[in-house]
Amino acid sequence: MSSPDLLLQSSPANTPAARAASGPRGGRWWAVVVIIGCMTVFVLVAVAVSQGWTAAFDEAIVRALRSPADLADPWGPPWFEDIMFDYTVLGGYTFLVTLAVVLAVGLAAVGQGAAALFFALTLTSGTAVAQLAKAAFDRARPDLVDHLDRTMTSSFPSAHATVSMVAYLALALALLRAVERPAFRVYIVATGLALSLIVGISRVYLGVHWPSDVLAGWCLGAAWAVLCWLMADLLRPGEAAPISLQPEEAGR
Repeated sequence: MSSPDLLLQSSPANTPAARAASGPRGGRWWAVVVIIGCMTVFVLVAVAVSQGWTAAFDEAIVRALRSPADLADPWGPPWFEDIMFDYTVLGGYTFLVTLAVVLAVGLAAVGQGAAALFFALTLTSGTAVAQLAKAAFDRARPDLVDHLDRTMTSSFPSAHATVSMVAYLALALALLRAVERPAFRVYIVATGLALSLIVGISRVYLGVHWPSDVLAGWCLGAAWAVLCWLMADLLRPGEAAPISLQPEEAGR
């Protein structure tokens, strides 16, 4: 029994007939809509930030997450602060690079070469996009409250929010085509989104990002993850569905 490539296999829900019924090349219009929508929001937030229109909103949210009597004291008991520290690690480069390496090596070891390449290139390019955006905007970090985590780069957009969205949404999309049950497909995507949302919230809670930084990061990351998925889907040979976890039967 051989193991076919994750990005080149079809499943019952992704036969040529099913794909034709949903539009050209498998109904990819949803991806185009998501990319355009997310990038539109990103641009709008970027313009608002550059004009100072988000200042009142950003400060209000950051203050709401701190004790009114002492802005150095975050909202909630100490154990909740520890939880936020733990969640922010899920968007850190060390964790995400480790995750990508483990996934890539594991997939390559079982013959899923294209899938391994997809994850590696998506995360690497997403990281580069986040850093380029930071350099372009060069927004100062919040100075309203004490930072509860170390920072070394500019603020806009949040790299944790951007790269975690790229990683977890790309992984969710890669698993999506292997699942037929609609409820489980929704669960997979929702889980990927939720992980990135929690990471972004933790960055604001720790005082190292303005809410607008995180919102922009989510949008940029989602657009990039879907764009990479779309490109992988367009570049795959023939009409095979891009993703499946089902092993090929012997003799096929």
